[in-house]
Amino acid sequence: MTEGTAEGAGRRNGRWRTALAWTGVGAWGTWTLVRVAGGDRLPAIGVLAAPALAVTPYVAATAPIPILLAVLLRRWRAAIVAGAVAAGLVAVVLPRGIGGDQPTAHGPVVRILTANLMFGEADPNRIIQLVRSTNADIVSLQEFTTEAVTRLEGAGLTSLLPYKVIDPRWGAAGSGLYSRYPMQQLPPLPRTQMAMPQAELTLPGGRRLEVTAVHPVPPISAESFHDWKRDLGELPSARPPAAASANGASGPVRILAGDFNATLDHATLRKLIGRGYADAADRAGEGLTPTWGLTEPRPPLTIDHVLVDRRCRVDKVEIHDLPGSDHRALFAELRLP
Repeated sequence: MTEGTAEGAGRRNGRWRTALAWTGVGAWGTWTLVRVAGGDRLPAIGVLAAPALAVTPYVAATAPIPILLAVLLRRWRAAIVAGAVAAGLVAVVLPRGIGGDQPTAHGPVVRILTANLMFGEADPNRIIQLVRSTNADIVSLQEFTTEAVTRLEGAGLTSLLPYKVIDPRWGAAGSGLYSRYPMQQLPPLPRTQMAMPQAELTLPGGRRLEVTAVHPVPPISAESFHDWKRDLGELPSARPPAAASANGASGPVRILAGDFNATLDHATLRKLIGRGYADAADRAGEGLTPTWGLTEPRPPLTIDHVLVDRRCRVDKVEIHDLPGSDHRALFAELRLP
């Protein structure tokens, strides 16, 4: 090989190494930009971004790959940029596994359990066991069928939680609320695809609590994506601090509990949270614990949530296995303001 040929081969090899290193940076960098930009809310890419963004924690876990690749290829600028990309991903994902500051709250304690029953097939005895072991005051149930009503109430649910506001339906469309305390049904949300019953509870001492059983459709097609955005947008805002000050401590506190078919990497959910809520699992450092898909050959996701008025303190969050369902049950113990 002549000297000129060797130099040409070296240049080609160098270009190949540079292209490979920056391709890795570009792949993870593009994901980070889409996540930070709120890709599920962008008209051009929202339909594709919504299901993809759900696996962002897994992408963050693999973020060292382009760094190592660039280092092995001796492309130092690419390695530095890949490091910045990894830092950006870690910054948006890691905090939910650590927990956050808690507000001062001196009101009554409320314990809420939410569970997706997977077409009503979840083990009713397990639900009863969880209600007993957690001493739950409220249960929010999704994919709640008429058959599930019969099985759960036959297993003793109403002996533990005698008050109910339910809307059982065929398949995945039904939802329901059961409570230890008296409940009054509130007007249903007007345009949601699935049942999302709402109720106001009166706690001992007279405090009032508004609860919504949440279950929007999953954003897995162009049609369902638009329904998902609309359904989440229909959910009520938490009572703002100004209203709370005007009404004193007696003002009702809002809680949204259920299968949101969304993770904290979806801007649509973060916008809802920004209307006065906090995610209970995120605040308790359990925001990376998956609640769906553990029995399937797919990445498990954290799509079940309890959103609480941000003035509430989250004392405890637990995630429990639920035989017969592809979801896990989520329990939160809250201290109201």
